[in-house]
Amino acid sequence: MPAAIPLKRPVKVGQLVRRRLKELKRTPRELAEALQVTERFIAELVSGRRLPPAPTRADVYAPMTKFLRLHRNDLPTCARAEREGEGPSRRRPSPRVRELLLELCDPARARVLVRRLTQKRVGGGAVGGGGPPLDALVAQRLLEVAQGFVRRQLDDEVGIRVASGREGCTYLELRMKLLEFLDATPSSLTATDVEDFFRPRIGTWDLDFETQTMRIVLRTQEPAPRQKRALAI
Repeated sequence: MPAAIPLKRPVKVGQLVRRRLKELKRTPRELAEALQVTERFIAELVSGRRLPPAPTRADVYAPMTKFLRLHRNDLPTCARAEREGEGPSRRRPSPRVRELLLELCDPARARVLVRRLTQKRVGGGAVGGGGPPLDALVAQRLLEVAQGFVRRQLDDEVGIRVASGREGCTYLELRMKLLEFLDATPSSLTATDVEDFFRPRIGTWDLDFETQTMRIVLRTQEPAPRQKRALAI
């Protein structure tokens, strides 16, 4: 079957995927195998229970476009239209996540940050009056760094297979864990995300409250066992 006719207007990603699978007489399982994801991922995407990945997620949309014989920008365009109503998250990370992120900061500096972040929260909690809360801003920037590492890791199939053996899981399980993390937002981050993806890569960070500029120092070696500190914001 030839490539699909270019879309005249965006539709939901799940609707487009379902239609093309039917036109090509292919199954969700075959699509899952082509993308190296679980059948559950495809089922949730097709049914609309899963918000489509960001339009920049070439790791998902490039092989999906090839398998479904779509035009290059069809899926990203549909994903952008479907997600644009969401807008940037203004919700803060959970208290436990904020605590763990502060543990990545110098202890003395962290105490100053706690006071300043608390003051900002009481006074409205936004950057520039209309932006996200400062703690959400910190989490977002640290998240972008951690997700950058994960994107590069996804390109290393051999490395993932070695790591899956070391962690006692299958290749597909570890790959899905990485893919799911790329969909994380500051408000959806968990303590496990911080331990698995932030701590091994981020050595320390600092925030300039006047300019909202962050300084992030990456690790050059494995982190030492975590020491608990009583800091929370």
